[in-house]
Amino acid sequence: MQALLKFSRGVDWLNTQVGKYIIWLILASTVISGVNAVVRKVFNTSSNAFLEVQWYLFAASFLLAAGYTLLQGEHVKVDVIASRLSKRKQIWIDIFGFALFLTPMSLAVLWLGIPFFWQAFQTGEMSSNAGGLIRWPVYLMMPLGFGLLLLQGWSELIKRIAFLQGLIDDPTAKKVEKTAEEDLAEAIRNLAEASKGPSKKPNA
Repeated sequence: MQALLKFSRGVDWLNTQVGKYIIWLILASTVISGVNAVVRKVFNTSSNAFLEVQWYLFAASFLLAAGYTLLQGEHVKVDVIASRLSKRKQIWIDIFGFALFLTPMSLAVLWLGIPFFWQAFQTGEMSSNAGGLIRWPVYLMMPLGFGLLLLQGWSELIKRIAFLQGLIDDPTAKKVEKTAEEDLAEAIRNLAEASKGPSKKPNA
């Protein structure tokens, strides 16, 4: 079990790092959307490439952050019944869900998604829209995203089994730490301060 817990910690670290940086894609998508809107209104022109890169970035952020979202316990749950049960029964429901639903679903998407991406990569499939983008980068997000989600599902499964064995604390307890949004806001603030350069003290 200790080896499995080490694997779990590695997966948690990986998805935490992904979550920290993927949020920048949402900011990039927002900026591109704003610039595209301004250009369209002011210059009466636009580009399908700008429109498509927005949903490429959105798809990447949504899919690649799925594992991080599971790590943070932020996926939608129906707790009408589960919230009334004991902690051990709630943990068993999670184990059942990870083993019999999340794992087969993720494996099915990987089974179908990898060949789908590979065919587009080999053929150099392009968007059917004029001036559109090449398609394989966004197709790649499916196997990558569900691969990360599958790994995190296994990590959560390991932690819940370890909890039932009394080896670790409750893995479902919310940890007090900075969110990815708070990290992004702090990073932007630091960049803004760095761009101003060192402040000069007035002469006495």
